[in-house]
Order: sequence, then structure tokens, then C-alpha cells
Amino acid sequence: MNMTGGASPEDLVRAIRAAGARDERLLEAVRATPRAGFVPADQVVVAYEDEPIPIGHGQVTTQPSLSARMIEGLGVAGGDHVLEIGTGLGFQTALLARLAADVVTIERWPDLARQARWNLARHGVGNVELLIGDGSRGVPDHAPYDGILVSAAFPEVPPPLVEQLRLGGHLVQPIGSGGQEEVVLFQRTVTGLERRQVLTLARFVRLHGRYGFPD
Repeated sequence: MNMTGGASPEDLVRAIRAAGARDERLLEAVRATPRAGFVPADQVVVAYEDEPIPIGHGQVTTQPSLSARMIEGLGVAGGDHVLEIGTGLGFQTALLARLAADVVTIERWPDLARQARWNLARHGVGNVELLIGDGSRGVPDHAPYDGILVSAAFPEVPPPLVEQLRLGGHLVQPIGSGGQEEVVLFQRTVTGLERRQVLTLARFVRLHGRYGFPD
């Protein structure tokens, strides 16, 4: 019995393409990654809708077309070492892992991290290191990163993330206070972090932590 309401990964690919994604590697990653395996059991029926899905703790998954826009903006190449802030249940992590050499991802909620780890393992995603902790601090032990993707909003880029990005590397983060953000592409240069492009407008949960909003 089809538990996904008749929809499929191909429906999601069409929605993401219609929203403007053009990177064929990314679209193939979406096609090959069953979102139904990365959502709560009671949400499987809507897994292939291009919508955010609640996952507990006041969190939601990033809308797939928005994830695609952020990943496409980041410009992930096959040899890249990527840091993701905010694992959720691992769908975006799985997409990044299909595009990059490896992904370090950090999640603040232990129960979400446990579920994401299980989701990734059962779908054969092995090039991911998943940690629990304060994403605003980044993961300095594995720096520098070629790309950093932040899935939560703060008015500025946390300084540790700037420090952990290699020279020439890209960072995508929603800039704002949580609720209505500009999703911005930055690049690290010899003079610091430079704003390159507003990728889209979106609503995100807040980034909490030492260099984010207080808990």
C-alpha cells in the first residue's frame, strides 16, 4: 500500500525544478533520497509535498525547494567538506552527502539527532559525522570547511563559523531574528566574510546557542 498519498520523489523533483532549481546533480540527489524515510511516521503521507513538516521541539523540516535553493547557492562540489548547522531528521543532510565528499552536521536536540542518525544509516548514507551540541559554535575540530549551511536564523553570522570556513569557501544562512529572513550567500575572502547574494526570502526557526539567541 502506498502510504505517501500517491506522491513520489519524482513529484518533489518537479516541484523543486518549478521553484527554480537547475542543478541536475542536486535534482538527482532529491530523486534518489526518499523523503518519506526522513519524516515522522505520522507525516509520511505528506512527505513528497513541497512543504515543511513539524518534527517536535517547535522545529520543522526545511521546505524541500528551500533546501534546494540553499544547497544550490552553496555550490557544493564532489570533493567538498561541508558543515551543516541543524540536522533535523536528516533529509537535507542526506542531500548534501550525495553531493559532497563528506558532511559534518550538528543538532541541538538529542532525540532528533538519534532519529536522524538512524534515518541516515538505514538509507546507506555513510559519509556523515553527526554530532549533538551548540551549532552556533560550529565544529572546530573538523575545520576548515569548503561550505557551511545554517538552517536557523540569526541577525549575523556567528564568528566561529566565519573562522571555520576556508578562504574562498561559501556559507549560506538565513539572516534575521526568526520569522522573516533573507537567506544570504556569503564568501570568505582575505578581508573577512563578504555578502554575495540574497538567495530568497523565507521563515526560519531561531539559531540558539553561545553565538546565537539565548536558550
